[in-house]
Amino acid sequence: MEISAAGRLEVRITTADVGKRVSVRRLSEPGAPGEKFTDTVGVLTSWDKGVLVITRKDGQVVRIAESSLVAGKVVPAAPARRRGPSASYEELAAVVSRAWRPVESERLGGWELRAAGGFTRRANSVLPLGDPGLPLDAALDAVRRWYGARGLPAYVQTATGAPGTQEALCAELEERGWVREVTAEVWIGALAPVADRAEGARVVLSRTADEAWLARYQRKGLGGTALAVLGGGPSVWFASVPADSGGVPSAIGRLVVDGRWASFAAVEVDPGLRRRGLATEVMAALARRALGEGASAAWLQVEADNAGAGALYARLGFAAHHAYHHYREPSPTS
Repeated sequence: MEISAAGRLEVRITTADVGKRVSVRRLSEPGAPGEKFTDTVGVLTSWDKGVLVITRKDGQVVRIAESSLVAGKVVPAAPARRRGPSASYEELAAVVSRAWRPVESERLGGWELRAAGGFTRRANSVLPLGDPGLPLDAALDAVRRWYGARGLPAYVQTATGAPGTQEALCAELEERGWVREVTAEVWIGALAPVADRAEGARVVLSRTADEAWLARYQRKGLGGTALAVLGGGPSVWFASVPADSGGVPSAIGRLVVDGRWASFAAVEVDPGLRRRGLATEVMAALARRALGEGASAAWLQVEADNAGAGALYARLGFAAHHAYHHYREPSPTS
């Protein structure tokens, strides 16, 4: 925290620093006995009428009364990764989108409106990678009409925690009553260490998801739209570990190869066979396939509360790149 030559804490940020990453300290309860301090680090997304709005790396929007500030300063961006592949948010967001294609999309300036009959929020949300070409309120009205015409709720997918992400848009959506429903992280890592894992279980690769694969997949009642999303992408592979008794596979996974990037998704294991390395073996087989197609880096998505998956992927050399969030339109009564 910023300290003057006289040893006093100082507020060294102003309204001119909106859009920059800052660190601030404030009194939790100004004037109360035993005053306590609270520190907040994130992007200063607005400073208006005596209130600072800071959007943290995890997407949480924090509102701070100017009168409660004790100290504050502009801080540099988070340090660059020291291992594994490097990627800008813009590059990775485009790759992630191509790996989970909607069945219908339309451009609104730099925004992509995506729909797939309601199968997953990723395929049924706006991806805002630029200016929509309209004032924000008008753009959001257009978004609601587009999804309403398809009988779907309107979602906007935003990202935080990396250079070029959308902390300001998160704050604007929350100000308008949009509700953040889901937060997950995109992790990246080198592909070769995953492929080098020892082979064990017999992993079968296929270009299509057969009935057995779908029976292990956590989402049930899949129709043609869902199958189109699962099968979409530049180069898609499905992995299965056949069960000893036949029928539903012991483990499954999905791979999409897109240039230097490979994505892992739908890595699922029979609950009775977990902690036996099957998920790692599925990923290793898919990684070897991706290396054969020229990929060198990998990404995957981890829900914020899935500690088990996070531990597995960390052991395989992955680390978080950025967080993403889905904001749902306000209800008509809100």
